[in-house]
Amino acid sequence: MTIGITNTDSRYENYPFWIAGNNPAITVIQLTPLNEGELVKCHGIILSGGIDTHPRFYNNELLDYPNAPIVFNEARDEFELKVFHYALETKLPVLAICRGMQLVNIALGGDLIQDIEAAGKNDHRRQEDVDGMHDIRVVENSLLHEITCDYEGIINSAHHQALGAVAPELAVNAWSVDGIAEGAEWKDKAGKPFMLCVQWHPERLAILQPENPFTKNIRKKFLEAVNIGSQEI
Repeated sequence: MTIGITNTDSRYENYPFWIAGNNPAITVIQLTPLNEGELVKCHGIILSGGIDTHPRFYNNELLDYPNAPIVFNEARDEFELKVFHYALETKLPVLAICRGMQLVNIALGGDLIQDIEAAGKNDHRRQEDVDGMHDIRVVENSLLHEITCDYEGIINSAHHQALGAVAPELAVNAWSVDGIAEGAEWKDKAGKPFMLCVQWHPERLAILQPENPFTKNIRKKFLEAVNIGSQEI
């Protein structure tokens, strides 16, 4: 099976290490605008974390907000939106991580809280290059609960933005104690490919807590979805 992972300047190497490991049956393609044609080889897509999406993609004109990047990467934004819509059209399984979750919400018509501390929420950022850790509550009867078999868990945290208005097609599947959406999935899954969005970084959580179901079980379920899809091609 072949998994496409969108490129990021923020610790990209963790993603293929986590999802493929030493499994020779898994091929990873690092997706960039320069190799867009290789999308046709992919059986599943991971939308990676990284720099804030430019506000124009969610109809917001405010660029000078707290913790905003000095320079946005609009070429990446445009490319990843294209990748996501390609995945929908071809029914590829999608795992969207951190920025990836926010991008999915934008692509489907939602918007973002531009800085969660400015909005009165707790600090969810990395501190001295170390992820934060905090509790989440999982929504009953959600796909995330089905995957993890838990109604609560401990996850890592490294973001300053979050979902604002949730896209009509999405449902939040987990919340932080201070009311930040920590995960999302299809509201109506009928006829749609597998998709799980998480605000944390399971590819880094695995380094510290490899048995944590909020990394281990997510990897397993995504690979199962990709494998099923690849066998159908």
